[in-house]
Amino acid sequence: MASLARVTATPEALAVIEQLKARHGPLMFYQSSGCCDGSSPMCLVDGELLLSPVDICLGEIGGVGFHMSPSQFAYWQHALLTVDVAKGHGDSFSLESALGLSFVTRSRLFTDDEAAALAGVPVVGSTAAAVASGGT
Repeated sequence: MASLARVTATPEALAVIEQLKARHGPLMFYQSSGCCDGSSPMCLVDGELLLSPVDICLGEIGGVGFHMSPSQFAYWQHALLTVDVAKGHGDSFSLESALGLSFVTRSRLFTDDEAAALAGVPVVGSTAAAVASGGT
């Protein structure tokens, strides 16, 4: 089985990510845990949110790291997350809000085969992922 992702993005979301990178430079995503706007992916300028040593990097979408807290990962670890974009203002802290858009997380449970393939794959701490990619 090819490398299995824990997070992906729709083509529409990837286009918005590219637009935001062109405008703001390097970015980061953080899956919020329910404050203010519910549980939504927040797109920020890279380094704008200080990551905890225990935060987890699920992977990258559009070359942008996607992070969450361990408690969020405990909830989402059995699902493939797909970042999409919708019209309307979401979290005002997230960069796409200025475009009249909001990123949303859609999910589906991993199949039994996917879950088995991921069972032995450790998740990477956000700070280790940032060091490996040359970021903050």
